[in-house]
Amino acid sequence: MSFNTFGHLFRFTSFGESHGAAIGCVVDGCPPRIPVTAEEIQVFLDKRRPGQSRFTTQRQEPDAVKILSGVFTDEATGQQVTTGTPIMLLIENVDQRSKDYSEIKDKYRPGHAGFAYDVKYGINDYRGGGRSSARETAARVAAGAIARKIVPGLVVRGALVQMGPHKIDRSRWDWAEVDKNPFFCPDPVQAKFYEEYLDGVRKSGSSIGAVIEIVAEGVPSGLGAPIYAKLDGDIAGALMGINAVKGVEIGDGFAVAELSGEDNADEMRMGNDGKPLFLSNHAGGVLGGISTGQAIVARFAVKPTSSILTPRKTVDRYGTNTELFTKGRHDPCVGIRAVPIGEAMVACVIADHYLMHRGQVGESLPWPFEKR
Repeated sequence: MSFNTFGHLFRFTSFGESHGAAIGCVVDGCPPRIPVTAEEIQVFLDKRRPGQSRFTTQRQEPDAVKILSGVFTDEATGQQVTTGTPIMLLIENVDQRSKDYSEIKDKYRPGHAGFAYDVKYGINDYRGGGRSSARETAARVAAGAIARKIVPGLVVRGALVQMGPHKIDRSRWDWAEVDKNPFFCPDPVQAKFYEEYLDGVRKSGSSIGAVIEIVAEGVPSGLGAPIYAKLDGDIAGALMGINAVKGVEIGDGFAVAELSGEDNADEMRMGNDGKPLFLSNHAGGVLGGISTGQAIVARFAVKPTSSILTPRKTVDRYGTNTELFTKGRHDPCVGIRAVPIGEAMVACVIADHYLMHRGQVGESLPWPFEKR
């Protein structure tokens, strides 16, 4: 009943708190002989790492990952590969400032999980939220770096497509721009606007929400199951499990309510390679809970950071009405650093379903148009 483990065949158990000695995870179910190094994992952790611009928390954490088990150097190739046993990944905390929270230790931060934790466990770790802190998500990003290596040809990318009420212009979408600005924004024009906009939010002591889009390409068709293991359902659950996420949609999502049957249907034609081509992707790459081979497209909404400088009404543990404002170092838009987290969770779900699919039906099945 601990609920700290995610996945079925490919699974990880995360551990640690925001102001504890370390965070990390144990990845289990990873097939053997997959090349992996700490440097490869570090690439993705560096995308999530705090303190890289004025638009994120200034907590200075290197997020340096250590692989403590589950790998072996192949003497024939010189590569470090997985052994098929549990892989322990450790990330030390080095820049905690617990004293920043001492004045509010008995007060519940509005919008934060402290009250709910106290109700459930009788303990509220006020030091940055403890286990409920987004600090824990670094472990998910590390696990996701391994997951990406399991499915051949899988590419998972994410981008910030809305901040507050301000959406990007999709006609200007350029994946190359995502790594050129601090917002992971694919629209260079809107990225410049976000700088001034978020500066205003930050200087006012407030925060703002965002929408993130994840696109997974190279996903094999046939992953998922029709009823209780729908691929899109598991992706939605994985994204909903990220801190501060309050909404998820697959493909066109809620916009399909405005479409007619003719507009929404992803029509098909036979391609030159003898396989069907979809003429659109309103379904986001999943039909009946099973992947079609198209790109998996998911979006999730991240609420504004609850820790802000503006005084807010609340109560304390003793039932007294009071107010508080939160000191410390916080993201004015936590959605920015949610991009690599969303990528990681989608990668973990796809890797898990890939292994389950392979376990049930083998490496491949003939296309419906081939003779059996």
